[in-house]
Amino acid sequence: MAQVNPEFIDEVKRPGEFNASACMNCGVCTAVCEMGIELLPRKLFRYVLLGIKDKVLENTETIYSCLLCKMCEVNCPANVHIAENVRSLRYYINKKVYNL
Repeated sequence: MAQVNPEFIDEVKRPGEFNASACMNCGVCTAVCEMGIELLPRKLFRYVLLGIKDKVLENTETIYSCLLCKMCEVNCPANVHIAENVRSLRYYINKKVYNL
């Protein structure tokens, strides 16, 4: 059972903006992903926005599988900063989970 944490998005945000709320869930990012990663970014960002930290942490391997090529970002009709959002998640995981 996943626990909802409304402050989770504040923990993930870095000095830059985590603009996942602009995501329209259109699926373009998933369709153009060179890695064929189905989870990123639309479901993953939704987990952050909903405060479902456990679901995000369950997908740590997927978060680090992203090549940050920005193919999804340049095709995003909502101009979501997908690569920067993924970097924010990695930063959070490194800081909070791995204590780096």
